[in-house]
Amino acid sequence: MPQMEEFGEELADFLRRVAELKSARSVPAGDLGTVLDAALFELDHVAAQLWPTYERLAVNGQWDDATADRDEQRLLRSLFQRMPLPVVLVDRETVVRRMNFAATGLTGVRAGYATGRPLTGFLMHADRVAFRTQTAAVARGEGDRSLNVHLQQSPGTPVRATLTALRPGAEPRTAVLVVLQPAKDQAQQRPSVQGPAPDLGEATRHAAQLDLMDAMTTALLSAPAGDGAAVLEAAAGVLHGRFADWVIADAGAARPRRTTVLGPPDAPVADVLAQDPAACPLVVEAARGGAASLQVRPEDPDAFGRDASGAHVLVRAEVTSLLCVPLTARTHGPVEGVLTLFRSGARLAFSLAEARAVDVMSRHIALAVRRSVRPRPS
Repeated sequence: MPQMEEFGEELADFLRRVAELKSARSVPAGDLGTVLDAALFELDHVAAQLWPTYERLAVNGQWDDATADRDEQRLLRSLFQRMPLPVVLVDRETVVRRMNFAATGLTGVRAGYATGRPLTGFLMHADRVAFRTQTAAVARGEGDRSLNVHLQQSPGTPVRATLTALRPGAEPRTAVLVVLQPAKDQAQQRPSVQGPAPDLGEATRHAAQLDLMDAMTTALLSAPAGDGAAVLEAAAGVLHGRFADWVIADAGAARPRRTTVLGPPDAPVADVLAQDPAACPLVVEAARGGAASLQVRPEDPDAFGRDASGAHVLVRAEVTSLLCVPLTARTHGPVEGVLTLFRSGARLAFSLAEARAVDVMSRHIALAVRRSVRPRPS
């Protein structure tokens, strides 16, 4: 079974590299020689390594067991990511291997950025040595530990870090599971009559969302009457820049058509505008089923299809998180269109609160579009 897991990891890495090669077709002509060399190297790797390994595993009959193991791994990975407690998996050197959604919210660091970096780098300097020492002791099998640490994001609030040893799968080395929770002594020191201290960061984000929704309402009421495309363009203009790096609007459900694409400066906006929405799985799913989608670090490069140049849109736009919501006035009602938002680079991923705000605005946009296309009585 370790051979099967190793083969699966190598195959997944190969597929990611192939996706990058496909997106590299947009590089200047002078650099295509380097891309061609990389493609030939990958083909040689398949012929010399992956294919012989596949034949050997097929002869040994390990594929059926591997399928069940992969399903279980997907389930465990989903449980890890959705766990309400902030949880981080590190090695004996405190290097982050996995970080769930709750931990990214607590630390203020994206999982993609944290992976491969020491968790001590996100702590105050005074706590780093103690945390590193306790992590090494747990990894050596000396028992579970816990200690108070202070995050750089909120140095005045102590956090209780509980460390326990964990052996992931058939890996030879022991990893350390870190659970982060508010320190009990800090909570006990606060008088109960005063209640919890206000979170200024959360209050600021909430105020920004209220300003955004106010701007959206103003734009929808000011949009030209009887013009659904103008409504979508006005809504996209409000969201672009201040809320999302990319805003893509598609009108209709049965046969969606792309009406508006706003992106960063010098971005391939024209190629995305020329894309057929029917070739975007996320758009098709939202238009048919009316289900919103929130993804952080999208794993499938084909989730939003390819642009007019043939490159994956998510890869070419360097998308780190996305929101794809149907424009419908009520639950299970007719879909007037689909709105897709991208964030890229070092910008924080979309939060659940932001997704909720976009869901509310999508209903308002749907009402404005429906009013503009409703036939007037003669």
